Amino acid sequence: MPIRLACRPTLVLNRACLRLLLVGLLFTTSAGQAATQVDYQIDTLAEGLAHPWSLAFLPDGSMLITEREGRLRIVRDGELLSEPVSGMPDVYVRSQAGLFDVLPDPEFDRNGWIYLAFAQGTNRSNATRVVRAHFDGAALHDVETLLTVEPAKNTPVHYGGRLLFLPDGTLLITTGDGFNYREQSQHLDSLMGKTLRIHPDGRVPDDNPFVAEPEARPEIWSYGHRNPQGLALDPADNQVYLHEHGPRGGDELHSLEAGHNYGWPVITYGKDYSGAEVTPFRERPGMTQPLTWWDPAIAPSGLAVYRGDAFPEWDGKLLVGGLVSRDVRLVRLTDDGAEDLGALFEEVGQRIRDVRLGPDGAIYLLTDSPQGRLLRVTPGG
Repeated sequence: MPIRLACRPTLVLNRACLRLLLVGLLFTTSAGQAATQVDYQIDTLAEGLAHPWSLAFLPDGSMLITEREGRLRIVRDGELLSEPVSGMPDVYVRSQAGLFDVLPDPEFDRNGWIYLAFAQGTNRSNATRVVRAHFDGAALHDVETLLTVEPAKNTPVHYGGRLLFLPDGTLLITTGDGFNYREQSQHLDSLMGKTLRIHPDGRVPDDNPFVAEPEARPEIWSYGHRNPQGLALDPADNQVYLHEHGPRGGDELHSLEAGHNYGWPVITYGKDYSGAEVTPFRERPGMTQPLTWWDPAIAPSGLAVYRGDAFPEWDGKLLVGGLVSRDVRLVRLTDDGAEDLGALFEEVGQRIRDVRLGPDGAIYLLTDSPQGRLLRVTPGG
């Protein structure tokens, strides 16, 4: 059933509209002037999804949705098809392990490739894997493994698993630190706790930052990450942004640059789950600071840079999905970092797993639950 909010001038405001107006007061310019209130409508396009993780749009107007349990679902002509995509690779499913991101090739119309990130292996030995396959509209064919994170681990958590194509056609992949293996994030001979960059066929680009270092893995693009689950490109300037889960507090948002060390676990603004300090350091030479961080944690998952005419007040701002906060954070970039302007879409009341901008200019959300939903946000009124 659609959730509809349309706030207009009236002598009596209901609670939902009052909340929306209060959020609108947070939208300020650098000069401190209040921006116009934002009127939006949220519609449910699909429901009954089992822990949906990622959403992708195909040129024919259909959508692909990953379910963490290992299924790839299709939304076509506005309907969620009952049968999942066949031909899927085996996925290791336990705790946080499962099927993560799905991403069509930039030239999907010509080559039919889609890319998947997921957990593979067993309880004793598992890792993040990235494959590509031809998609014919109902099934996968010619599945090719492009990369498997090494070393393997025995924990079912902290996989990363986000994918992003850069303007030059190369593919970025986020990987997690495996929780019990956090020191691996600083080791250049390990693929854990990194962003990786490869060609669509799995080859390593010659201009990756550590190609010339014999002890380093050539796939590495940046390092010092904990569990990055947000990755987005700003089409206005091709800047890449990443966010990652901190421990107890210390969720971080970064402007991503090739070759940079983002510090984990040597520097962090969070504490261990026991309450103990992970490290006494908040900054160290040679380690890049976050644009901003969250404490208490919001558990960020899903990230988009809003560019469009539907919501001009949000143009150029970041949309950060929150699992624990159960909202989407509107983040404004500043000259010296970033500023959280407040929560959007709180009325949804569920964990937000993914945030995407659709080709129609709408904002799409996935809610994380055994009965997850696909939501579409459009201008109200």
